[in-house]
Amino acid sequence: CVQGYFDFKEPGIGRDLSYMAVVGVAMFLVLLIKETRVLEGIFYRGKKAIEAPIAETEEEGGLMDSDVHAEKDRVRGMTLADIENHNLILKDMTKYYGKFLAVNQICVGVDAGSCFGLLGVNGAGKTSTFKMLTGDEMISRGEAWVRGISIKTDMKSVHQIIGYCPQFDALLDDLTGRETLYIFCLLRGIATHRMQGLSEHLAVELNFMQHIDKKVREYSGGNKRKLSTAVALIGNPSVVYLDEPTTGMDPGAKRHLWNIVCKQRDSGKSIILTSHSMEECEALCSRIAIMVNGEFKCLGSTQHLKNKFSKGYILVIQLKREFEDSISHLDDASGSSFGTAEDEIKGAAQRVKDYVMSHFSTAILREAYQGRITFYIPTTHLTWSAMFGLMETAKETLHIESYSLSQTSLEQVFLSFTKKQREEEEKKKNR
Repeated sequence: CVQGYFDFKEPGIGRDLSYMAVVGVAMFLVLLIKETRVLEGIFYRGKKAIEAPIAETEEEGGLMDSDVHAEKDRVRGMTLADIENHNLILKDMTKYYGKFLAVNQICVGVDAGSCFGLLGVNGAGKTSTFKMLTGDEMISRGEAWVRGISIKTDMKSVHQIIGYCPQFDALLDDLTGRETLYIFCLLRGIATHRMQGLSEHLAVELNFMQHIDKKVREYSGGNKRKLSTAVALIGNPSVVYLDEPTTGMDPGAKRHLWNIVCKQRDSGKSIILTSHSMEECEALCSRIAIMVNGEFKCLGSTQHLKNKFSKGYILVIQLKREFEDSISHLDDASGSSFGTAEDEIKGAAQRVKDYVMSHFSTAILREAYQGRITFYIPTTHLTWSAMFGLMETAKETLHIESYSLSQTSLEQVFLSFTKKQREEEEKKKNR
């Protein structure tokens, strides 16, 4: 008796085919459940009843920054129409990992045509926030909308109107830059006859056209960031998330990318940016939030934050060349030693110092070298116009070649806030 090929008994392969069919269907169902995030939704709905309570915020203790408080009130009071008129709204968005509170009730509204900067040290909650906004993590509590579409209930629709440049390039090394752009064009639903023109346009705009047909593994770190940014811009998304987009770029390439980001912002897109470069944030961001321990500690434009939290001014004076030699004899802030230099030279340098000390009573001499004198002015009651007026008068009479007067930098404001996070982390380690 000759057995058929598909018999269940050996040497037939019927049993193997049956196993393969059952396993194939089972794995397909597992993949379907995973992609649709059904189990995660059930898990989070069941978890709400046993989840740890929201930690006490500074709002309850009356210590919350007034701008952060005002933004919370504004967002919480929005109607559905108001939400639809903004490209991005976060309302009390919260994220737990077990009992650890990573993001605590953050609220912000981002208009079209603006760039919002999210700053914070490692562990502040920036990455968790981005993961929730892109659908990689579910929101534990609160809500978020992109152009009125809920991230919690309709992430599939949200994915169609957002672009994302991750912190670490999610690119396939064996593909060329052109092939990478083609794949994402297809995923975005771009017509095939438009793919070449769009891909080359993005490559030219972002200045990597000469590398577009090279494999990604041959790209430098900066060119990979350019390619990732190009991928984020495919499909004309309303909201673009850029997670440290200029990492690994030289200064010229950074400036070029900044111009592209500004161009996209001015076209009506909302840009959500994280960066460790304060210069980058000042150049691009309409508003900035500094995040510490999962909460916004301050919120506003770069100039507003410097006006509100800046701790003083920096005055740099450059003397004319014939008086440079006198500078080496300035000892310190109270400097009284001028060595044996000629009286005229000594007098010129001393008059500059006396003038600054008399008109800026809190001024402290920080540095004196090569004809350049730097003062730190912690506080002053004078307006900007009055301070510049005083220095213009001094420039004419005290042999000053040039001077600059500026607030302390945004980086110093940032460090003053992040210091709190480091202090709290040290306390936890010492417990």
